[in-house]
Amino acid sequence: MGQKTHPYGFRLGITKDWYGKWYANKRDYAKFLLEDYKIRRKLESLGPNAGIAKIEILRKGEDELRVIVFSARPGMLIGKKGSEINKLEDMVREAIDDKSAKPKIEVKEVKHPEIDANLIAQGVVQKLEQNVSHKRAIKQAIGRAMRAGAKGIKIQVSGRLGGAEIARTEWFREGRVPLQTLTADIDYMETPALTKFGRIGVKVWVYKGEAKPVMFFTTE
Repeated sequence: MGQKTHPYGFRLGITKDWYGKWYANKRDYAKFLLEDYKIRRKLESLGPNAGIAKIEILRKGEDELRVIVFSARPGMLIGKKGSEINKLEDMVREAIDDKSAKPKIEVKEVKHPEIDANLIAQGVVQKLEQNVSHKRAIKQAIGRAMRAGAKGIKIQVSGRLGGAEIARTEWFREGRVPLQTLTADIDYMETPALTKFGRIGVKVWVYKGEAKPVMFFTTE
């Protein structure tokens, strides 16, 4: 059996920070956790055209809820003069129990979308669903990432590639991807492509160089 661990969870608290930042007692923990899940699914339902890379959720007590959306296309999410922000707030409000709450939405731009693992995976999935050859889709994504400054990238696809009767796994790599080095800044994402031949799993690892340790807030 392979001994594998999630590249993000492996570095959590060392060089990676939490996507959800809040504290809750036993009574509220399960509720907040489920709300976080629903908020992420709601916003991700906007599809790949929204270019959402990650979503951070910050809570302060039971009243204050702040959602930060990192997107490669912030203009599309914000709209003209902020006209679309209200729609995002309504989507978040639908996902939480307190319908009278007023969540705050912030949209931030992803400066280098070519080396973001989530956006790379979304791009490969889109092409696979459009019946583009998996080798072509992967090599194009790898080429863009390396030109944009990635130190290394690995992309793996698994399933009935090209409509083959027997499922198989193929992977392509360029540069270094040191998964066992805790100080390595590894961005990772896995997502399925829903093709007419069935699901094809797509995994992306991007090595961006050495990472700085996470700085935690103190009460001093």
